Amino acid sequence: MELSGAYLIEPHIFKDERGFFSEMYNEKAFKHNGINDVFVQDNFSHSKKGVVRGLHFQTDPRNTAKLLRCVRGEIYDVIVDLRKSSPTFGKWEAVVLSDKNMNMIYVPKGFAHGFCVLSEEADVHYKVTDYYYPDLSKGLRWNDPDLKIKWPILDPIILSVNDSKWPFLKDCGYQFD
Repeated sequence: MELSGAYLIEPHIFKDERGFFSEMYNEKAFKHNGINDVFVQDNFSHSKKGVVRGLHFQTDPRNTAKLLRCVRGEIYDVIVDLRKSSPTFGKWEAVVLSDKNMNMIYVPKGFAHGFCVLSEEADVHYKVTDYYYPDLSKGLRWNDPDLKIKWPILDPIILSVNDSKWPFLKDCGYQFD
């Protein structure tokens, strides 16, 4: 991936006549590759086609990194760099995660994250490095004209009330160091 600290992880898939096996997380392998986070909570979401979730982040002192995998269906996964000292501040990147490619995305601290569902339904499993704190939960508008994210599904879009009201990046008032 082009955004510093973010990784697309292509796991080893061991297939045979029974099916397959894959490690989703191996602390030793992750640390060997520079990912030293400790994950404290696993989350699971189920969504239908056209749902856009995000762009979410949790502010300091409870900023979180995430490790995501789409375990059923297909999603277009988007990250936005919110680290003001980063040369890629305000830039975004996207990958397709699916039960077919079995890839994962590691989203470092200091990024907003969101996705839209491309398949009829999608199930997403993700690990986070801190617990959820509603008062520290923030977001950016999914369709911020300055970000120019190229979402593949634009009609119909299904949003939560919160996701439809997040500010644009220029009005957000929050950036990470």
